[in-house]
Amino acid sequence: MPAPARGGWKDRCPSTRKLAQDLGVSQRTVQRWLKGQGAPKPAAAKAIEQKVRAGWQPRVKQRVRRDAENNGFMLHIQATFGYSAAGGSTDDPRERMITQKMPDAVAQRLYEARDAGASQAEQERILAEGLREHYFKDNGHRARGLDVELNDVAWMDVEL
Repeated sequence: MPAPARGGWKDRCPSTRKLAQDLGVSQRTVQRWLKGQGAPKPAAAKAIEQKVRAGWQPRVKQRVRRDAENNGFMLHIQATFGYSAAGGSTDDPRERMITQKMPDAVAQRLYEARDAGASQAEQERILAEGLREHYFKDNGHRARGLDVELNDVAWMDVEL
């Protein structure tokens, strides 16, 4: 097996001594793997991957959250939206496909709701409120009195 490219497990590897102890191999064996002189057996490779993920994934999730809470996120969604609006307009639910940059405040509310154990329905309500203000009302420039409800999500993609 060739040595992993830069950015692989070698760059995120804990100390060779600790890794060797955890895997039940010698420190020298781990050092040889790091130099590309041989490769770990499949079971050891899987253990290394799990160890790297355990230490690396929380940092990635933390960075993604920080970025979303500071810069917002792009929401791509196809859903059925219900409306309550001023007289003379239709309140019929409609399916729409929307791409909208959501601000950091919406990301903050979503993360806080998730952390507090909010239901999916509560998180959808937060998204609907964000879409109402930033897409349908264009940040307060139109559609006064409009209320939006997210009724049925066909698909959704969040771009961070």
